[in-house]
Amino acid sequence: MRTVFSIFLLFVVGMVPLRAGATAKILVLGDSLSAAYGITRQQGWVALLQQRLHALGLDYEVINASITGDTTRGGLSRLPATLEREAPAVLIIALGGNDGLRGFAPQQTAENLREMIRQGRATGASVLLLGIKLPANYGKAFGEKFHRIFLDLAQDEEVALVPFFLEGVAETRELMQADGIHPGASAQPRILDNVWSGLVPLLGESGRVAVPAGREAAGS
Repeated sequence: MRTVFSIFLLFVVGMVPLRAGATAKILVLGDSLSAAYGITRQQGWVALLQQRLHALGLDYEVINASITGDTTRGGLSRLPATLEREAPAVLIIALGGNDGLRGFAPQQTAENLREMIRQGRATGASVLLLGIKLPANYGKAFGEKFHRIFLDLAQDEEVALVPFFLEGVAETRELMQADGIHPGASAQPRILDNVWSGLVPLLGESGRVAVPAGREAAGS
C-alpha cells in the first residue's frame, strides 16, 4: 500500500510547476497576424491562448509583443530588451510574412530568424517558430523558396515548428478579412489550434502540467 502511495505521490509531484507560485511567461513576437489587426485585441489568437491556458489551470502569462507591419529585422532589433524584461519560459516567433510581402531576400530573413532563435535559447527559453506562406500571386518559385526558410531553420536549429500557422484559414475566403491577407475574428480559434499543436510539448519542457493537444483541450 505504501509503495502504491509513493508512486502516486511521485506522479502528482511531476505534474505540478517546478517552482510553486511562479508564473512562467510565453512571449509572442509577431506582426499583424498576431497583433489582432482589424479585430479587437481580445478576439485575437494570442488572447485566446491566454484564455485556454487559464481554462486548463496552467500558470502562464502570455505577453503579446506583436507589432503590425513588423519585419524580422524589426523583431530582431527589439528582442534583446524584450527578453531581458520578460524572461519568458517560451518564445513564439511569428515573423517573416512582411519580409516576403516586401520582397526581402530570403537569406536575410532566415538569418534574422536564426539569430532570434539563438537569442531566445541563450536565455533558457524554449522556442516555437511559426511558419508562413505567401499569397499565390507572389509566384510559385519565390513562394516555395520563402516557405523553405522555416522548414530548413527548424531542421538546422532543431527548433519546434508549426509549418504554416494559417493552415485551413488563408485558403478559406470566409475566414479572411476583405484585404485577403488578415484573418477575421472567426479564424482565430483555428489559428490557435494550429499554434497549440506546436506549443504543447514546450509547456512540458518548462515543467508545467501535461496537457492534451487539439480542440478538446480548449473545451470547444
